[in-house]
Amino acid sequence: MSSLAFRGRDIKLTEKGFMENFDDWNDDVCEALAASEDLKLDEFRWRAIRFLRHYYAETGVPPSPHVMVRDIGNQVAHFRCTARNINLLFPGGGCRQACRLAGLPGYFCHGC
Repeated sequence: MSSLAFRGRDIKLTEKGFMENFDDWNDDVCEALAASEDLKLDEFRWRAIRFLRHYYAETGVPPSPHVMVRDIGNQVAHFRCTARNINLLFPGGGCRQACRLAGLPGYFCHGC
């Protein structure tokens, strides 16, 4: 297990970089995780991350990549949301990287 040192706190991460505790997440922690992966978060990435967090908080499981593509695509009319484009926007693993940045527990992200 590793951790992310962040503003005097140690955010516990699994060996695959997923957060151990969903409630440790906030926008600043997400930015720090993204920066550690050399990724700049833009509007679309934030929409995807917020969608993942909301879906997980409501259902207790992450959405499948198909659900993510469908629902994010419906939110962003000017952007064609496809699995390929998700992989381009999250080049460190597509949906899996998005789940990691959203603070979802890694053992739930088997669908990615």
